[in-house]
Amino acid sequence: MVFIVCVVMAGICAVGMGLKERQAKDSEEEAGKKEQKENVQSDGQEEAPDEVKTPEKTPEELLKEEVEALTLEEKTAQIFMVTPEQLTGVGVAVAAGDVTRQAVDDYPVGGIIYFRQNLQSPEQVEEMLSNVQSYTRERIGVPMLLAIDEEGGQVTRISGTQGFDVPEFPYMSEVAKGGDPQKVREIGEQIGAYLKEYGFNMDFAPDADVLINPQNQVVRYRSFGADPELVSAMALAQFEGLKSQGIVGTYKHFPGHGGTTADTHEGYGYIETTIEELREREMVPFRDGIDAGVQVIMAGHISCPNITGDTRPATLSPMLLQQILREEMGFEGMVITDAMNMGAITQQYSSGQAAVEAVKAGVDMILMPEDFKAAYQGILDAVKSGELTEERLTESVCRIWKVKKGLENE
Repeated sequence: MVFIVCVVMAGICAVGMGLKERQAKDSEEEAGKKEQKENVQSDGQEEAPDEVKTPEKTPEELLKEEVEALTLEEKTAQIFMVTPEQLTGVGVAVAAGDVTRQAVDDYPVGGIIYFRQNLQSPEQVEEMLSNVQSYTRERIGVPMLLAIDEEGGQVTRISGTQGFDVPEFPYMSEVAKGGDPQKVREIGEQIGAYLKEYGFNMDFAPDADVLINPQNQVVRYRSFGADPELVSAMALAQFEGLKSQGIVGTYKHFPGHGGTTADTHEGYGYIETTIEELREREMVPFRDGIDAGVQVIMAGHISCPNITGDTRPATLSPMLLQQILREEMGFEGMVITDAMNMGAITQQYSSGQAAVEAVKAGVDMILMPEDFKAAYQGILDAVKSGELTEERLTESVCRIWKVKKGLENE
């Protein structure tokens, strides 16, 4: 009997111990599940496994990727602005049809500049420019810079042309005598409005030259005057007026054409200015313009032997464009040459040589080479030979495309 009781009690103890072990095991499993649950939950949200996030690319990086995707030939074409006649080979261009479409396809240039001979009526200009933009977007994906010299006063292509009902303005030298930048801004707004209406997006204005030499016949009536501060205020006012209408203004002619006696359209022109004088006078409007956000500066064919130690025109001078304009003055925008078919260039350089030297000096866009195709081939050959690098070309096209991308946001 005692033996039976002991056996029963041992069984009960064994069952009890087994139950406790199972309870302990269950408790441990439950605790493990709870811990696991807590590890994957936070405020009711399941934690995702760690991921390596790729940083978003900046607009500059995206723009550079687009430019780097272009062929060498496309990049080379982009650094040129030519007349429609230079592009197409026709006598006088007053329309843009199949010939223009084929020319843009073969040479997708960065810009076209138009003159009075290309303008017959508002409707004709609108259709011509609209077609060019359509061909360009199909070919290269960004707008073309469609430019004109419309300063107001002495230099205009549209104002004063028969068939165009637009305002005519006095010489800028006369307008500035009133000392009121608002009047100049209003002129910029009016010019910008009709340029925009016709399809232009770039104007080679304002003239930011300080008239150092009263006998200067090139910019005597185009300059706002001899006072650097006055010229600066007036140039900025016209620039802002153009900008308000979606037109890219261009400060010209760096480092300053107001001290010359010669006309660089005809041949060699120089100024005897020292670097100290240049900083105190000619550079003032350009420096203020850069601070105000000017995107495009035109380099003139002006030599500064007392500064550079040679007779190279500014368009071909690394010292004037790289050391002074970019490094000292901090300009990061687009540099375009004055017309490269002018005597100051053609009397000393071939079209190919001039184009290559301009890019080496720091120029981004070459305006109207004497022989476009020779200049184009000169750049290609220079890259292939190693005289220029393709990266240098990419750098310039990026600056050009930045201006064009800004137009897309207007």
